[in-house]
Amino acid sequence: MNIVVNEELKAYIDPMSPEEYAALERSILTEGCRDALVLWGDVLVDGHHRYGICQKHGLPFQTVQNTHFKTMEDVHLWMIDQHLGRRSISDYQRGVLALRKKVIVDDQRSRALSETSSSDDPPFDVDTPAGESPADNASALPPPAPLNSRESIAKAARLSSSQVVMIEKIQKQAAPELVAAVKSGVISINTAAAVASLPAEEQVTAANAGKDELKQAAKRVREAKRKPREESPEPASNDQSAKPDAVEALEQRVAELTRENDALRKQVADLQAQLAVQLAD
Repeated sequence: MNIVVNEELKAYIDPMSPEEYAALERSILTEGCRDALVLWGDVLVDGHHRYGICQKHGLPFQTVQNTHFKTMEDVHLWMIDQHLGRRSISDYQRGVLALRKKVIVDDQRSRALSETSSSDDPPFDVDTPAGESPADNASALPPPAPLNSRESIAKAARLSSSQVVMIEKIQKQAAPELVAAVKSGVISINTAAAVASLPAEEQVTAANAGKDELKQAAKRVREAKRKPREESPEPASNDQSAKPDAVEALEQRVAELTRENDALRKQVADLQAQLAVQLAD
């Protein structure tokens, strides 16, 4: 059997740790390769580690064809969903996979909308597309649900929305050494996101120094963010010092209005007295 190992597919999902690989190897040597390798034609889609171990020790294995795949994007989405359903991957890995899935789904939906709007044909054709048999059309994968919000991404990854935000920040701002630390589980997502706020040189220095220094760096970042909030009441105290001047000005204005009001009342009283005299005459 000719099996093609596509290096891009092999690297698409983060590889096992040495400990996980050793455990899988022991299991296969003891019990054999129980799960079939998944193929798309000749291309190996799932089971790269199992295939390598079986090749290394000359052990038999089974294969199964997935006939639903039409494009490499279909393969990627299937791989992502398979790994999102496993408990062995970390929270960070699940978040990264869910964000990858969002990119693929968004691209597919954009292309579909573009093709629909640029075509004069009805968007839903009841006929079988040219070049496809009814069986082929029936076996096509259903379109995945859109991931159009952080909440939907978080649900797909079984994370919180805040964790998704932190993972996005790590992907955009973290140095490779910091990413390696959170991938390996040396530090948490929270710690990595905090350290990612630092310049790249400081991230690398902290990552090279190890777990304790990374935690200290994250602590310094959080304290620096808290400090301005703690110092923010100072402008309010300045406002308080300015408050008596404003009160004094208001009091003066009230006094002026009171005097004007008294004068007007006196004028009204004088007019009423003059009117009474005229009526009496």
